[in-house]
Amino acid sequence: MAIVVWGISHHTAPVEVRERFAVSEARVPDLMHRIKNQGIASEGVILSTCNRVEIYLNAAVEPVRVLAELRRIVADALGCAEPAANECYAYQEPHSVEHLCRVASGMDSMVLGETEILGQLKKAYETALNNQWTGARLNKAFQRAFQIAKHIRTETQIQRGTVSVGSAAVDLAERIFETIQGRQVLVIGAGDTSEKTARSLLSRGARTVLVANRSFDRAAALAEALGGRAVRWDDWNSVFAETDIVISSTAAPHFVLDRAKLEPLMDLRRNRPLLLIDIAVPRDIDPEVNFLDNVFLYNIDDLQSIADDSMRQRQRELERCEEIIREKVRELLGQGTRGYGGGDGCPKPASV
Repeated sequence: MAIVVWGISHHTAPVEVRERFAVSEARVPDLMHRIKNQGIASEGVILSTCNRVEIYLNAAVEPVRVLAELRRIVADALGCAEPAANECYAYQEPHSVEHLCRVASGMDSMVLGETEILGQLKKAYETALNNQWTGARLNKAFQRAFQIAKHIRTETQIQRGTVSVGSAAVDLAERIFETIQGRQVLVIGAGDTSEKTARSLLSRGARTVLVANRSFDRAAALAEALGGRAVRWDDWNSVFAETDIVISSTAAPHFVLDRAKLEPLMDLRRNRPLLLIDIAVPRDIDPEVNFLDNVFLYNIDDLQSIADDSMRQRQRELERCEEIIREKVRELLGQGTRGYGGGDGCPKPASV
């Protein structure tokens, strides 16, 4: 038995590739059952976010066989071609457990040191735990990873100067407009990331927030929390004339906004610029809208350059964090220095 991880992330593949392998919450049970039915793992946790899809397993057979099978199983479950070898990664122990700890600590994130991934990882683990997909081995590894993440946040400066998706969106808005003061924001989709992004814009002076969601009750709840107004899903395009910034983050498997829909709406705006921030994976907004005048579209990968600016000041903390993780994983696996240094044929996790 050994813990392994297979994944695809913003480090290895652009959003155009990642969106093909995004695993919606509703599809997680089917994928997990397919894996278990192959008899290659006794435990598993599936993590799917806008920046990564990762499958953590306690291998029931030779780890190399498990990792070789996963690409095929995932592609079959999602109905798409297998990812290229350079678009994904796979780790065995101890590097698989180190990688889990790095992810939990925000060290593998697009925004170095961010904390949102820890909540997403905990939710993925809770889903697996509630469905009895985990056992003693993965339970111990994930609980230790959560402890290590807390230790790193309190004992290092890895989060110093950190930015979130929301603050990156604010920076984008300030590049497009002279000021965010008085700007109206439309949020399409009522998820946590949308809420945080909208709050960041409000904190910098945005005038008001409109919220559209397929569930009007959820839209109304978020609008109330933001001091804004809910818009019915079928009516959200009617408010484009008065909207300056659109944040889109739905779970739709296809584009909710394309050039054909947007082009006639732009005439109502009288050449005022429109900022579209698509933080959904799969993407919500067709890249073709970028060809329209006065339309500025950014997706989740475009935020990387903004994140890089704040990342530089925290690079010096990385080695300290890495040493903490190596030490804690050695304790967890009951090892000294055995297996470290790549001599077991398993690649080390890539540096952020």
